[in-house]
Amino acid sequence: MSFGNQVSFMRGRAVRDRSAGDTYLALVQTRRWKGMQEGIFQGLDVCNEILWQATGFPWLSRIMLPLLLVLVVRTPLQAQDQGAVFPRTFNTQTDFRDGYDSEASTAESRFNDATPTAVSDDVSDVYPAIKRDGVCAGRPLCDESVFGQSGGLPMQPPPDGDKPGAESRPSAVVSVTKIQRPDRNLDIYYRNRREFSLDVGWHPINIPFVYDFALGDTYDMTPLRYTLVPIVASLRWHVTNVGWRSIFRGNMDFTFSGSITAIPRGPETHYYSFDFGIRRNFVYRNWRVVPFFEQRGGAGIINAKEPLGVIWAQGQNLTFTYNIGAGVRYNLDSKYSFSAGMNYMHISNFYLSQPAFYNYGINVYGLMFGLDIRLGKPRHSASQ
Repeated sequence: MSFGNQVSFMRGRAVRDRSAGDTYLALVQTRRWKGMQEGIFQGLDVCNEILWQATGFPWLSRIMLPLLLVLVVRTPLQAQDQGAVFPRTFNTQTDFRDGYDSEASTAESRFNDATPTAVSDDVSDVYPAIKRDGVCAGRPLCDESVFGQSGGLPMQPPPDGDKPGAESRPSAVVSVTKIQRPDRNLDIYYRNRREFSLDVGWHPINIPFVYDFALGDTYDMTPLRYTLVPIVASLRWHVTNVGWRSIFRGNMDFTFSGSITAIPRGPETHYYSFDFGIRRNFVYRNWRVVPFFEQRGGAGIINAKEPLGVIWAQGQNLTFTYNIGAGVRYNLDSKYSFSAGMNYMHISNFYLSQPAFYNYGINVYGLMFGLDIRLGKPRHSASQ
């Protein structure tokens, strides 16, 4: 078997094990390589004649020509192997032995006689089509691996959008969403929440009546000084959810209170009253410390001493009270909280004792401390 026929057979066997796209390329390169072989062998014959006539030594041409032949043959084979034309290593002892004459001649004639088919518009006029029975004659595995189950040429790979799993690929556009932490205060300040509140104050500072400007009175004070210690038990009812915005964000609660006030300094000794109040809680997101502003008013009984001859004391037992305060509430959790602030307290009989006894009244302010306890089951509105 000549060297040219061996290379042609090698190329034909490689074609049968490749996919359709590689088969087109290999067939064209095989035909080009056959043309190159003829030119190489013609050139070698000319070189042999020139060396023999120039040197006069026939043994020199016998040494140099095989070396040139090896270099010429080795170079295109290495280039083709690097281009992934041959996907496997050929064994000449086994591949050349298995029906060379019949298979090589049949494949070569069928390749040359194959009629073009419309496989692709861009390659149909360049690469001739390959018949299935010509490439895979007598090879059942090649019948499915090269041409597929349907017997036709392999389809071109689908675009990226049609490949399986393409929809699960991460998108190039990443949308950043700011996740806001739930407001824990929504579990504390909500409509129809009920609390028990106990407040204790210490009011030793005496001042004029804060609304004297509305009554046309001067801000005068009597020489008599009082110190009041109010103890207030309240039922607190939150009547709104958290609303409004900015610094006004918060809710409202109503307070129904019963108060016992001790008077350690002054002619009277005690004061009992019932009060109704309104508080505004300024609830900011996830703040444990919540500012508040409140007002309370009510009526009560005091052991008045002015009818007993004590000057500047209270003129009668029936009196009215008014409180205004501000502070902060610290929430330990959704059930327990503490509060602290300043409170102004006014007690007077609203001039009902005049003209028999003058209405001097009591006006003091000081610190106020409280404890709030939720009544009933908790509500988890922040997680809803």
